[in-house]
Amino acid sequence: MTDAALRVEDTSPVMATARAALYLRVSTGRQAESDLSIPDQRRQIEGYCLSRGWEVAAEFVEPGNTATDDRRPAFQAMIDAAMQKPSPFNVILVHSFSRFFRDQFQFEFYVRKLAKNGVRLISITQDLGDDPMSVMMRQIMTLFDEYQSKENGKHTLRSMKENARQGFWNGARAPIGYRIVEAGLRGAKVKKKLEIDPIQAETVRRIYRMALNGVENSGPMGLKAIATWLNDNNIRTRDGGRWGLGAVHQVLTRTTYIGQHKFNYRDYRTKAPKPESEHAIMEVPAIVSEAEFEAVQRSLKARSPKMMPPMAVGGPTLLTGICFCACCGGAMTLRTGTSSVGREYRYYTCSTKARQGAKGCPGITVPMDRLNEAVIGHLEWRLLDPKRLEDLMDQILERRDQWASERRLHAAELERRATEADAKLSRLYEAIENGVIDVSDPSLKNRIAELTATRDQARGDSERAVAHVEKIGPAITAESLRTFAMAARKKLRNGDGSFARDHIRAVAQRVEVVSKTEVRIRGLRSELLRTLTTASGVEAAVLGVRAFEPKWRARNDSNVRPSDS
Repeated sequence: MTDAALRVEDTSPVMATARAALYLRVSTGRQAESDLSIPDQRRQIEGYCLSRGWEVAAEFVEPGNTATDDRRPAFQAMIDAAMQKPSPFNVILVHSFSRFFRDQFQFEFYVRKLAKNGVRLISITQDLGDDPMSVMMRQIMTLFDEYQSKENGKHTLRSMKENARQGFWNGARAPIGYRIVEAGLRGAKVKKKLEIDPIQAETVRRIYRMALNGVENSGPMGLKAIATWLNDNNIRTRDGGRWGLGAVHQVLTRTTYIGQHKFNYRDYRTKAPKPESEHAIMEVPAIVSEAEFEAVQRSLKARSPKMMPPMAVGGPTLLTGICFCACCGGAMTLRTGTSSVGREYRYYTCSTKARQGAKGCPGITVPMDRLNEAVIGHLEWRLLDPKRLEDLMDQILERRDQWASERRLHAAELERRATEADAKLSRLYEAIENGVIDVSDPSLKNRIAELTATRDQARGDSERAVAHVEKIGPAITAESLRTFAMAARKKLRNGDGSFARDHIRAVAQRVEVVSKTEVRIRGLRSELLRTLTTASGVEAAVLGVRAFEPKWRARNDSNVRPSDS
């Protein structure tokens, strides 16, 4: 008798009683909807069972899930059923081993797990036995399946990255503020792009304005305050839900809104960020300016407890958190001492020197009162000079009219959309009155609600946009600049003669102590101008001017202040 005959004879008792479960899988939802793979797998596996007289006890269909991991609903349901005692089936049939798994380690793990409960895995196109040679061959096949899956994934990702670089959308849901539109055909494939959704884009702009200036110029707002205001004013997310901290943070940190949508910036399994070299940048229409975006990032960074300790934000020391040693870059921290007569002295001292001694940094120690007064005096009488402010505002004045014109065009577009939705509603009601449309149609109610929401939100956003432009007020003049300076100066000192920490930090973001007689004060021009306009009541949104490394000093010597003057 031949080896083949012996093999059939040895295994025939098991095969004669086989009750089989069919596992059918395709990798993508598109294949599940339009491909013939699942019906063909079913036909071939059922034919295999019929030729052997096996009973089909169950069928598990996986329409659109990868086999690189076990996070598959139908797969897990099949494993749960197979591990019952007794199992409702003793054989799992697949078209090929790649349908079961494309990860060699997990493949072997589940094969052994099933075998412990008396369930075998059989591929109808790769029918192998259980002898050592067959097991080795199966492991080689699954290892090759894993390699092929990774190679296919690599080439697919490369194509998708290039597709993004060319400005085309790879799929998934568009970020809030955008909608997906067809951009044309490439062969038989429809290419898609993102365009601005005027209604949702206005919500995005409002979130940025609140982060920078608050509501009615009440001052910058944090994530929780923004989410609360949006929910209280019935401004919902795209799905009609309520805003949360995560959704607001995503809007404020996503580079998509300055026209640079990042693709492949995060691992889809672990959610861990990928190196910047692997990102693909897709150009899209911008909703906010780069200057606004950068200002928001600085504000978020300054508010983060990881970047600024709570003591630096809420402590009593004026310059804690913004005062640094120019020699080593270390923070200047408060130190105290007592004289022989019991008088207490307070100093700003280089923290590096305090920790490591003179070898770590020569270090500088400056009396706290003297440095505080020097910084405040410089900000009051040098930086906030009306003539210097006029020079700084030149670029803003040039952009002011352009900004207002753009806002009016945006308001007109919103009003057009509201009118269009209103007209569609009128035609819909007319069709209902004439009996053209069946009022029992379940989609009718949803369509009316959709058009009504579009009309109301577009009209409300249009009115707010117009009001936003009107609040700009009269042109900025030399007189108004003097008002700016006076208002800002008053905010630097409290009524009791103490210093206003928050306003100082809004004007100057970094104080560098060079020596006991020289201090450098650095700041961002966009932050200075935003502070000034907020203090004066003029709408700060006119500050959308590009300014990446701006210096609010008009001359090289304007940021140098003797600490003993």
